[in-house]
Amino acid sequence: MSFWDIVWFIFIFFAFMAYLMIIFQVIGDLFRDDSVSGWIKAVWIIALIFLPFLTLLVYLIVRGKGMAERSAQAMDTARRAQDDYVRSVAGAGASAPDQIAKAKELLDSGAITADEFAALKAKALA
Repeated sequence: MSFWDIVWFIFIFFAFMAYLMIIFQVIGDLFRDDSVSGWIKAVWIIALIFLPFLTLLVYLIVRGKGMAERSAQAMDTARRAQDDYVRSVAGAGASAPDQIAKAKELLDSGAITADEFAALKAKALA
């Protein structure tokens, strides 16, 4: 096996992995979108099976902007849920000094703002 055979294998492997990542991203986006009916989703999936490259290109051109918006919205929703969880854990089941210390740690790490810290401190002292 020559050096160029190895380089060619690495290139083909990289292209195949990129192709799989795009396929899974498109399928995930398709099923995440509530505005598309089940029949349209089925048509997209069938097209992905029989004409994968053409279907991927058309999907990315037609629905690419919406894909980015849905992805950003999902990340924002996850971040908010995580922030709410951190805030709820910081105030649950601890004494006032412990709650204030946890809130201070969150403030120092940047997870909460100064106003949120003041609200947690007031809640702990109440």
